[in-house]
Amino acid sequence: GLFELCPGCEKMEAFSIVHRLWDEYTSRTPRKLKIIDAYLVYVLLTGVAQFGYCALVGTFPFNSFLSGFISCVGSFILAVCLRIQTNPENKRFFHNISSERAFGDFIFASIALHLVVMNFLG
Repeated sequence: GLFELCPGCEKMEAFSIVHRLWDEYTSRTPRKLKIIDAYLVYVLLTGVAQFGYCALVGTFPFNSFLSGFISCVGSFILAVCLRIQTNPENKRFFHNISSERAFGDFIFASIALHLVVMNFLG
């Protein structure tokens, strides 16, 4: 086919797709959603680091690992819900929930989540 004539074309096409995706994201995504996305990346990397540490070192204080990992997973889920509710493209589904209300719900749920996590630590 076409790629047999050009061995590096698959890489160029993949790079072109990623570049276009990044351009669309930076130009069309509101600033508030980019901030939430940055938080999502932070929480995801924290969870990966905790899981990696657990895999390499061990799970001796298992409650500590479990609490930290549950905190990461719960925070990620709550932030995804916040992103969905504050996305202007989803306004038709959440027409009666303002961005401020969604953020307040996120803060309240985060406090409740972390109180449970702290209680689980002992």
